[in-house]
Amino acid sequence: MFDKFREECGVFGISGHPEASNLTYLGLYALQHRGQESAGIASSDGIRIRHSKAMGYVNEAFNGQTLSRLEGHFAIGHVRYSTAGESRLTNAQPIVIDCMHGPLALCHNGNLVNAGELREELAQHGAIFQTTSDSEVLVHLFARSPEPTVEKAIVDAISQVRGAFSLVMMTRDQVIGARDPHGFRPLALGQLDDAWVIASETCAMDLIGATYVRDVEPGEIVIAGPQGLKSIKPFPVASQSQCVFEHVYFARPDSYVFGESVNEVRTNLGRRLAVEAPVEAADVVVPIPDSGVCAAIGFAEKSGIPMRMGLIRNHYVGRTFIEPEQSIRHFGVRVKLNPVKSILKGKRVVLVDDSIVRGTTSRKIVRMIRSAGAEEVHMRISCPPTISPCFYGVDTPRRAELIGATHSLEEIQQYLDADSLSYLSLEGLTGSVTGGHSAYCTSCYTGNYPVEFPRNEAAYLQLALKLNEDDDRSTPRGRTGIKDPVTS
Repeated sequence: MFDKFREECGVFGISGHPEASNLTYLGLYALQHRGQESAGIASSDGIRIRHSKAMGYVNEAFNGQTLSRLEGHFAIGHVRYSTAGESRLTNAQPIVIDCMHGPLALCHNGNLVNAGELREELAQHGAIFQTTSDSEVLVHLFARSPEPTVEKAIVDAISQVRGAFSLVMMTRDQVIGARDPHGFRPLALGQLDDAWVIASETCAMDLIGATYVRDVEPGEIVIAGPQGLKSIKPFPVASQSQCVFEHVYFARPDSYVFGESVNEVRTNLGRRLAVEAPVEAADVVVPIPDSGVCAAIGFAEKSGIPMRMGLIRNHYVGRTFIEPEQSIRHFGVRVKLNPVKSILKGKRVVLVDDSIVRGTTSRKIVRMIRSAGAEEVHMRISCPPTISPCFYGVDTPRRAELIGATHSLEEIQQYLDADSLSYLSLEGLTGSVTGGHSAYCTSCYTGNYPVEFPRNEAAYLQLALKLNEDDDRSTPRGRTGIKDPVTS
């Protein structure tokens, strides 16, 4: 919505239900926050796979007539943001193919770090690519696999890719879920009567009345079909690297992700933040909605400072809006957030948010609160400074654009025009989740990446455009996309 990271996408699948496509539509509706560029559904009646996809929101992509044509007891769906691959309809998912192993539909959440290498090799052997998405590499590997069965061909294809992936696939009569051995991206397993459900988040199961059973485990493949549910674990055990940012920002607070309540984790982040970075003399805690609300509740609870909704979010702003011809101060933020002057005027405000990326939006919000009459604005962030981009399925700027990577705490505070600024420590973050450092990927805060990058120079450089500003020839050194906080 604002100056935030974006999750690449959300996936959903259901096996063995007469209203499979309708339930998939509802599941995608619940996962809309994970992708708003395109949406797609594929269904199977046991003989034929049908599919439909379009750009835009779920309710724009489908109507009753469209869904009525997606017949069958099996269905999978996808909502997408673009990280690897351009934002265009050809890159929308599910990807549907027919090959010697039979028809297959595939939805992918994540990013394959060796997709460039594999794509080049496949092209040299005659593969013709229809998209620029890294996900298409998987269907080519499946189609070309010499293995005699669908199950073995899927295992063969997945074993050749590296990086982050939570997959939902569909054959004529099976829905298949798979998660990479590190477990970067979430994938939950549930049940609705006799039907099995697979989804990125449990909130999608709640909407359709399904019961959350467990997570698909890292390195596990689950196969749901007429014979029930089958689980296999064909890949070597790897160290867990679950994306901690799912708890910080991506997931809905009413979801369970990686087996933990997102609401409880975020609230605890706020409690820890109040201990690590107290504001001794403040009148009110104000969250930046909606992602900062849980942390603000925790901060207020621990500090004893009352929380008020001093910023109101407009929930009816679409993907685009018409800007006025004459400039309105902070228009891009104000059209989505508006300050409540009666709460802010004359007050010492603790402003709580989940993260700062470039800092440009945070700066506008701080100044908007000051213009509403706040006496002081103290910024508190419920995660550490973001210093490195993500290559595992998150749309992040290049390192040179991350204010936490290029400026000191004092410089950022000055740029934001805040009276004080504090981030939660890495220890505070990892101490709020089960398993801590050993279970979660924190590369965006540390620069330590758990999966090696491609050996192929061209493929590596494609990733390295984000990795190091010294390697980024498109941006002059020292340029961050914001005014220098020292001089502005």
